[in-house]
This record gives sequence, C-alpha cells and structure tokens, in this order.
Amino acid sequence: MGNRVALIDYGAGNLHSVHNALKAAGSEFITVTDDPDLVRGAQRIVLPGVGSFRACYEGLTGIPGMVEALEERVLKDGVPFLGICVGLQLLATRGLEHGETPGLGWIEGDVTLIERTDPEIKVPHMGWNDVQLTPHHGDHDLLEEGEAYFLHSYHFVPANGHDIAAMTDHGGGLVAAIARDNIIGVQFHPEKSQRYGLDLLARFLEWNPT
Repeated sequence: MGNRVALIDYGAGNLHSVHNALKAAGSEFITVTDDPDLVRGAQRIVLPGVGSFRACYEGLTGIPGMVEALEERVLKDGVPFLGICVGLQLLATRGLEHGETPGLGWIEGDVTLIERTDPEIKVPHMGWNDVQLTPHHGDHDLLEEGEAYFLHSYHFVPANGHDIAAMTDHGGGLVAAIARDNIIGVQFHPEKSQRYGLDLLARFLEWNPT
C-alpha cells in the first residue's frame, strides 16, 4: 500500500486541514485513525493538536493502546514522526497549562506560558513569523528558513538545547521546531503556512532518518 501515513485522530486536531495539506504535498495513502493496530502498520505518523495541553493529553491517553502503539512504532521501530502544535508540545515531560499535566516524555522539557516581557507583545502568539534554523538542526534537512503561521499561548522549553532545531522571535526567542533522531515537532501549523508548509510536508513524506 505504499507509504502509509497515520494521521492520529484523538479529538484534538485540525484533521481536515492537515489531511488536505498532506494530500496536496503528495501523500496518496493517508489514514485518519484512532486504531492502534493501524498505527502499528503505518510508515509515517503525524500527531496534530489544537486546544489545551491537558485536553489533548487526556484525549490521546483515553484511547486504549494508542500511546503504546505510538511508542512501539516511533521509539522502537524508528518510523518518521511529525508533531504539530500541541502535537509537538505533548512530547514534553509535562505541561503547565491549568495546573500540571504529564506529557509523553519523549523529549525532556516543560510547556509553559509565553512570558510577556514587552507590553506591546500579545499573547497568544498569532500570525506569520520567521522560522530560523539553529546550529543544532543537524541532519534534519526537513526544515528550511522561512515564514510560517503560528497560533499558541504556551511554548515548549526543552531541557536540552540540542533538541531545538528552529526558533522564532516574539518579544524573545520561542522554540519553532524540535528534532531528535526520527522525531520532529513544529510549533507552527504547516497546513496553514501555504507553500512553506506544503514544502515541509512534502519533505517529511520522503524523509528517511538514519
């Protein structure tokens, strides 16, 4: 069945837009699913996310066997994984939105409220902003510098700076993307980022991390 992409449906993602963007980027085999068995058969996995960290975590962990299937396929088998917005944030150790909520713990760090150091800076961080690569993006040639669409009030602060693949500036530096091995997560929305986002998704569909 070719290059099967599992787009995880846990009641918290912008599934229709992400599905259409993946299709426009060249994917012929996209399965929108909440079935762990289908996830185990996928060659690529996309975890979207819209809303609060807690609601997304509870939605994902509320599907029996889903976290185990994701960990088996991503952490053990090494299939390419893309987390989008809260789908990135869920990789953290914990989220600090509306109290403390555990994350998946794949990338050590916390998800915290964006601090307003300048009264002119608005939260949420919403709209188009630069994506600037860090020296740590390494061999993750998925990312390119450009402009992408952001919409978030909380941001991911990894414990290890080497996990930060790209930054953006909103009254101070905010993580735009993380990358480790076969895992990449972006705070921005590729499905809303026009050509920049579609090009990223197209590269993800061809990505073979080593």
